[in-house]
Amino acid sequence: MEQPNEIIKAGEPQKVKLELELDTTQKKYEPNKFQTWVDLAIAVDSWRIFPRLFITIYIVLLYRTCVWFMGLDTPSLEQSGFVSIVVGAGAAWFGLYAGTGGASKTKLKQYD
Repeated sequence: MEQPNEIIKAGEPQKVKLELELDTTQKKYEPNKFQTWVDLAIAVDSWRIFPRLFITIYIVLLYRTCVWFMGLDTPSLEQSGFVSIVVGAGAAWFGLYAGTGGASKTKLKQYD
């Protein structure tokens, strides 16, 4: 056994004692009973169903709001503020819709 202060030169062979304990019991392999649900969740995430549904609902809401506002004879300050909020929310909706694509793709690589 070497001394603690002894310097070991590079390239010299060394003898080392190694103790190894292995577990040799056989494990029973069972397939994941939730694998179909996992596959369905990955498919729904990759198809981006919910973001597309939300952006479609927002487009319908925006269209109906604009048609309603243009049909008013003399719109009040509150009505124009309502339309302004609905139109302004479009930026947030689009930002959320456009920002969800990258995270889904990295999650899919994990399961490949």
